[in-house]
Amino acid sequence: MGDSTHSLGKRCLAEVIGTFILVFFGCGAVHAAVLTGAQTGLWQVAIVWGVAIMAAAYVVGGISGAHINPAITIALSACGRFSWSQVLPYIAAQLSGAFLAAAVLFVVYSPFLDQREQDNGVSRGNVGSEITAMCYGEYYPNPGLDSTTPLYIKGKREQLDAMVPTVAALLIEVLGTGLLALVVFATTDEKNLPVPISRLAPVFIGLTVAILISVIAPLTQACFNPARDFGPRLFAAVAGWGKIAIPGPNGHGFFTVYILAPIVGAVLGGGLYTRLLRPSLEPDALEKARY
Repeated sequence: MGDSTHSLGKRCLAEVIGTFILVFFGCGAVHAAVLTGAQTGLWQVAIVWGVAIMAAAYVVGGISGAHINPAITIALSACGRFSWSQVLPYIAAQLSGAFLAAAVLFVVYSPFLDQREQDNGVSRGNVGSEITAMCYGEYYPNPGLDSTTPLYIKGKREQLDAMVPTVAALLIEVLGTGLLALVVFATTDEKNLPVPISRLAPVFIGLTVAILISVIAPLTQACFNPARDFGPRLFAAVAGWGKIAIPGPNGHGFFTVYILAPIVGAVLGGGLYTRLLRPSLEPDALEKARY
């Protein structure tokens, strides 16, 4: 999945731009919700993420395939739909786009970040600053929930861990990314007779992300994309949040829950479609669809 008629350099540049669009709009909505109260509910943030995916896909899909997600890139390669030799360049491009988007958001929202920390009596980089670091990397449980924010500020780690244990967070991210990959593979497969016209695939993928966020974000902030998490998280680590960003209060959680779990989920979801569902399609389904 990716137009091989374009050079690898051009496709990687497209991935930088596509991931920048995704993270700027998606994390931008998180900034607006957390720092200004601009969004009145989770669905408003979720649909922005969904539309951001649609926009990125329409802008760069014809050049790079608009993976904009290392987990999807790896899953496509594992299922024989993308070259392994291009995986690392694509991932590097995706992380770069996410990092740059986080940097821009930090510049424009910096006064609001300072004010939220001041209002809550927390110091950036210390316990409690997850309430602003969540605008970049992700945490479980979600620091944006009114019921859990006081626990973050007071550093009551055991109570927080009991709300969303690491095992639960892992399973949630594997499942969510698996469902996303299933939709990606199905809606981009020409052999799939009921597949929407290819131009509409980004719409269905974006809406899938929006509904997944609506269900999962209260628990883990709904990652599904290692670049979306690690790029901004890396920026936050060097921008003052330090250990609150990496490795974060859960220790290995930033890696196992937000990098490893999405990759496992995407490979499982892509494999489910490729190995179990796709072989059941009629060989001449595409030909029949023309009549």
